Amino acid sequence: MNKTIYVARNIITMNPSQPEANYIAVCDGKIMAVGPWQAVEHLNDYRLDERFADKVIMPGFVEGHSHALEGAMWDYLYLGYFSRTDPDGRCWEGITDLGAMAERLKNAADELPEGQPLVSWGFDPIYFDDTRLDRQALDRVLADRPVMVLHANCHVMTVNSLMLELSGLHQHAGIEGIKLDSQGIPNGELQEMAAMHCVFDALGLNLFEAVSVPENLRRYGKVARQAGITTVTDLYNPLSDEGVAVLREVTAEEDFPVRLVPAMGALGRAPAEGVERLQECMEYNTDKLHFGLVKMMTDGSIQGYTARMKWPGYHDGHPNGIWNAPQEVLAEMVQVYHQAGLQLHIHTNGDEAVELMLEALEQAMELWPRADHRHTLQHCQVIDHAQLRRVAKIGVCLNMFANHIYYWGDIHRSRTLGYERSLRLEPLASALRLNIPVAAHSDAPVTPLGPLFTAWCAVMRQTASGDVLGTKERISIEQALEMITLGAAYTLRMDHLVGSLEIGKFADMVVLDQDPLQCEPEQLRNIQVQATVLGGQVYECS
Repeated sequence: MNKTIYVARNIITMNPSQPEANYIAVCDGKIMAVGPWQAVEHLNDYRLDERFADKVIMPGFVEGHSHALEGAMWDYLYLGYFSRTDPDGRCWEGITDLGAMAERLKNAADELPEGQPLVSWGFDPIYFDDTRLDRQALDRVLADRPVMVLHANCHVMTVNSLMLELSGLHQHAGIEGIKLDSQGIPNGELQEMAAMHCVFDALGLNLFEAVSVPENLRRYGKVARQAGITTVTDLYNPLSDEGVAVLREVTAEEDFPVRLVPAMGALGRAPAEGVERLQECMEYNTDKLHFGLVKMMTDGSIQGYTARMKWPGYHDGHPNGIWNAPQEVLAEMVQVYHQAGLQLHIHTNGDEAVELMLEALEQAMELWPRADHRHTLQHCQVIDHAQLRRVAKIGVCLNMFANHIYYWGDIHRSRTLGYERSLRLEPLASALRLNIPVAAHSDAPVTPLGPLFTAWCAVMRQTASGDVLGTKERISIEQALEMITLGAAYTLRMDHLVGSLEIGKFADMVVLDQDPLQCEPEQLRNIQVQATVLGGQVYECS
C-alpha cells in the first residue's frame, strides 16, 4: 500500500469529534488517519509530504448546484453586467449600458461568416432601468443575421426578427412565455423552457446537452478545480445516450479532477420513463460519477420576473411569473419519483412555487412514508417562516443561492421584493435555527463557481453596492464552511464519502493560503486556492 502523510499549518476537518488537525494520512485514495502526530506515527512505509506545511487544508469543496453549462458558455459571447474571467484567464468587462452591448455584438459579428447566427449570454436587463431589450432593439444592432441573447438567469432570452423567423416564432405559436408587443406580435423576449427550446431546436443547439461535448466537460472540471471544488453537480442533464456515454468516458479519465453528480432533468420525460432511465444510469455509478438525482423545474427567476410569487406579488407591480409545467403535472412528478425511492432536487425561487412543492411533498410522504428521503428545495430565495417550519417537519433539505444576495440584492430591495422580503432573502440563519439541513451554492454559470465567495455571501449578506440585507440572517464562518462541504454533500447523499476529513472517506482536499477560521469575515472571499487533492492525487493551481 502507498501511504502519504500530508502536514499542514492547520487541517480543518469538518468532523465535530476532531475539528482541527495537523497531519492526514492517505492510502489508496482514502483517508487512513488524521490528527496530531500521534495519530499517524504508528504507520509504516509512508512518505511525508511537506509541500503544504505552511498552508491550510480543508475537505474539498462540494458544489451542490451548478451546471456543466459553465464549461460550454465561453464558446459564446459574454454580455453580463458584472466583469467575469473566462477559463483561460481573460477578464471580460461587464456591460453596463446598451451602447456597450451593441458594440460588443457588432465586433463579434464581424468575426463570423456572413449570415451565421450569433449566440450570446449573461445579459441582465433588470440593471438597465425600465429599458427592456426587444427584437427591434436587436434589429437596430444586427439585422443581417439571427441573434440570440440568453439572459444571466438562463430562464429568459431575447432574439431579433431573423431568429424569430428561423425558429417559427415570428407569429404567436400559442406557447406560454412568448411575450407580445402592443400589436399582439412577438416582441423577441422568450421566457422559460418551452419557448426557449424552439430557438435551441432551430439552431441545433441544446445548451443543456453541452455535457455531450467531451472538451466542455473537461473545461468544467478545470474551472471547478481552480475554485477548490472536488465534487461538482450538473443539476439539469437530459441524460441522453450520447451524454451519458461522454459522462462515463470523461470522468473515467485519470486526470479528470472532480467527482461529478448529474441530475436528470424531469421535464423532458414522462415520470415513469424518467424513473426507468435514471435507474438504468445508476448502474454506471463509479467513484467519480454518481447518478441518482432528479431535477424538477417549477418556476423561473425573480430578477427575470418569471418566478411565481404569492400575494402581493412583485414589489413593483410586475405581473406574476410562469410555471414550467402545469401545476398538476409538477405535483404528479413528485408523487411518482418519491414513490420510486428516488431523490428530488426541486427548483423553487418564488414562495408560490415553494408552496406548491411543499403541498406535493407532504401528500407524497403521507401516501408513501420514507425515512431519509433528502428531497431538496433549490434556491428558495423567497421562502417564509411558516414554510420553513413545514420544511423542517417533513425533513426536506434546502440548498440556498447565497450568491444572489450580492448580485441581485440591490435590485430585489428596490424593485422586485421590497424591504421586508429582501431582509429574509435566502434565510440561512432561520433555516439553521430550525435544524434544517442546509447547503449554499453558486448556480454556475448564472454566477461564477467559487465556494469561498458563496460562503462570504452567506456570512456578510452584502450586496454589490455595499449594503447589507438582513443582519439577522447572517451566519458564522464555521456554519458557512459546512454549507459548502459536509452540508452540500448531505444533500447529494454523499456525506459518507466526501465533505469531511475522516477515516475511510475519499482523500478529497483543498489547500488554502489562509485559515478561514482565523481571517476577518470580510476577507473570506479573498482566500486563494493553492491546490486540490482528489483521491490522493494532487492538482496544483496555476
